[in-house]
Amino acid sequence: MASLEKQDSVAEKQLETPWAEKTSEVDEPASLEQVTEPSPLFSKQALSAYFTIAAAAFGLISDGYQNNLMTMANVVFKKIYPKEYTSSVSTRVSNALLIGEIVGQIFVGLICDRVGRKAALVATTLLIVIGATLGTAAHGAHGSVQGLFWFLTIARGITGVGVGGEYPASSTSASEAANERMVKHRGPVFIMVTNFVLSFGGPLAVSVFLIALSAAGPEHLSTVWRVCFGVGIALPLTVFIFRLRMMSSILFRKAAIKRRVPYWLVIKRYWRALLGTCGAWFLYDFVTFPNGVFSGTIISSVIHDGSIKATAEWQLLLGAIALPGVFIGAALCNPLGRRNTMILGFSGYLVFGLIIGLSYDKITKIIPLFVIFYGLMQSSGNLGPGDMLGLVSAESFATPVRGTCYGLSAAIGKTGAAVGTQAFTPIQNNLGKKWTFIIAAICGVTGVLVTYFFVPDMTGKDLAEEDAKFMQYLIDNGWQGEVGEDDDKGLIVEAYESKAMAIDGESQ
Repeated sequence: MASLEKQDSVAEKQLETPWAEKTSEVDEPASLEQVTEPSPLFSKQALSAYFTIAAAAFGLISDGYQNNLMTMANVVFKKIYPKEYTSSVSTRVSNALLIGEIVGQIFVGLICDRVGRKAALVATTLLIVIGATLGTAAHGAHGSVQGLFWFLTIARGITGVGVGGEYPASSTSASEAANERMVKHRGPVFIMVTNFVLSFGGPLAVSVFLIALSAAGPEHLSTVWRVCFGVGIALPLTVFIFRLRMMSSILFRKAAIKRRVPYWLVIKRYWRALLGTCGAWFLYDFVTFPNGVFSGTIISSVIHDGSIKATAEWQLLLGAIALPGVFIGAALCNPLGRRNTMILGFSGYLVFGLIIGLSYDKITKIIPLFVIFYGLMQSSGNLGPGDMLGLVSAESFATPVRGTCYGLSAAIGKTGAAVGTQAFTPIQNNLGKKWTFIIAAICGVTGVLVTYFFVPDMTGKDLAEEDAKFMQYLIDNGWQGEVGEDDDKGLIVEAYESKAMAIDGESQ
């Protein structure tokens, strides 16, 4: 058994280089259990980890709500302003959120790594609240309808920056917190507090719409859409106080690189994984986002009763059918592995996309059957890339650059969503509505290939292992710089000393 002096020297070495080198004292990369002792600091850290996971769920449900808010709003605006709300205006208002998300994902991803997870989370919450407030109060000068839609475009853009920032901020925090408390169950827990709540945002948005519509009546549609926008203000506020009080994860405090980040070395090490996560996310969002935003429009065009309430009810059923895929993906991600589960989900696009696309004229005459197959296609997306992309993007990269790489991957995905949304109407008008589903099947095949060749599989691995390998890689390539958060180093020393004293006591 090592003496106290030897343990102290190992602790000092690990603090100077916050990864575990393979020495006689430390044979494997340091797991988080090695540094967590029942002291006041780490009791608070443990509590903070659970709150961080819960706050990610409540924060991302507001993202899911905002992503699906325009589904019924598009139908309402078309009803209120049939001449002014053209397809170009609809696309502009819908894409404003996407453009904002791309900006938020890139810049907040950088803030996550360079400033800290807490600062990023607080900033995204404020941006969503400000954007949602502006959207709820939107008006055109002197009652101008076009002014209203330009106001909404700007408000949705601001909201989008906050919503986009939530992806890297919440997801990296949740993955690191889950790694601290439950390494083996990190995947399912991560999925339930990220993609499940994001997917639940769709049925939630439609449910709020139906409640507002029943309360205000179809003759007060302006009140209905403003109430729906206003609910989006309250959702992010539910987690604001928790985010002000949260602590950074142990992984981030040990391995953060806030200055002189070696981005070229990062690209050399992770180019293949980045190609996989960015490419697969682009394909997934290219299919799923326009099919989500315009699903209300698609359903209203095929149902016999074209009322707004009937459209919303079918839309709610569609969202409900899509949800089980989230749970199936969470159940499969450990036994089947991340990569194989994602391939299975992309394959569902191929199967159901072809079924709907090739039989579109016949299947749309049987509305329940059409909605069921439409829902199954979206459910397969949730099962595979919907569940796995956030997970593999959080697991494939080392802690010092996790937020940056995750944000970049998600931003490329939202670029795919913007392209898909922009192309959706021209595809319908020039090729026919069935081609939106046939193209989804083509994207499914491409997604399978991209996933198989480029997406890494980190099933069951401690995130600290990749941190250790990354730090050794930097050393081998001659990088020198500061690692870790200086304010917490003293506290971590106390934890190592406590551990060393406990080990020394056992040996006597």
